[in-house]
Amino acid sequence: MPERIGRYTIKMSNNVNIHSSVGVVGKKEGEGPLAQYFDKVFYDDMLGQDSWEKAESTLQTTAVDTLLGKVQLSAGDVDIIFAGDLLNQCISSTFGLRGLDIPLFGQFGACSTMAQTLALGSIFVDSSAAGRAVAVTSSHFCTAERQFRLPIEYGGQRTPTAQWTVTGAGAALIDKDDIGPYIRNVTVGKINDLNIKDANNMGAAMAPAAADTIFNYLNDTQTDPKDYDLILTGDLGKVGSALLEDILLREGIDITQNHNDCGLMIYDIEGQDVHAGGSGCGCCASVFCTYIMQKLKQCELKNILFIATGALMSPTSSQQGESIPGIAHLLNICCNTTNN
Repeated sequence: MPERIGRYTIKMSNNVNIHSSVGVVGKKEGEGPLAQYFDKVFYDDMLGQDSWEKAESTLQTTAVDTLLGKVQLSAGDVDIIFAGDLLNQCISSTFGLRGLDIPLFGQFGACSTMAQTLALGSIFVDSSAAGRAVAVTSSHFCTAERQFRLPIEYGGQRTPTAQWTVTGAGAALIDKDDIGPYIRNVTVGKINDLNIKDANNMGAAMAPAAADTIFNYLNDTQTDPKDYDLILTGDLGKVGSALLEDILLREGIDITQNHNDCGLMIYDIEGQDVHAGGSGCGCCASVFCTYIMQKLKQCELKNILFIATGALMSPTSSQQGESIPGIAHLLNICCNTTNN
């Protein structure tokens, strides 16, 4: 059974592994530096659908179907699926997955959803509440802009702190197997609020939560940043990554030598004109489920921390002048059983 370590961290008692994973993305992501790692690139961002929202649902359907095909399983072989996205009532997930007939827990962790679904899936598998679980999430540039900011047709000027919402989805199969990588520990984040109200400055809104979760994990496990060959955050971008490193340095924790951010990796930031980097549920989902998973499977990465960050806002809360609370969930993932 899972075992609690300290106040915030849960340790797996079995070899809970990420058996396989896939990432599917849109045209802009397919033109970025990680293009060769994605399982599928859609060069039509409408994905053959008649709305952006249906297109994002198709991203999730494609991600899960591709994953099941990769591992030669049917939907009936999966006990439970954890899924979420950025849209109101998580319609990308519910509409995209409704035809699979798999028991579903819908999740909302904003851009932290990939870590949240992986965490819950690993706890279910470790406790034998499920034999196999799937974690999946998505985002789409056009659906996010329509819901959270301005109509795309408005053509408003993007601020330097703005990030580009990734059109993409990631899906991962979690089970108990003798082939890594393995999920060793999960740290559940708590809500942090720096009183940021600018929906075009998500990195600053989420950085305090990432710092808090990393601090709590290191304290619970009595480990040090140098024990990990990568500390990977979800989508803080340039602004949030710098703020995260500064917050932790003030606490005497230096992650500057082994920290990277999915929002800085998925695009050529200058060449593709994405300002502060990538964001959205699909950002860390597509990067982690492809590039990072390949490095873990080959043990080029042996022991990592994966921290996905989310801004817990809605269009209504923003219109009412509320600040943007942040949250971050963490997974410690090792390439094999010797990295504990």
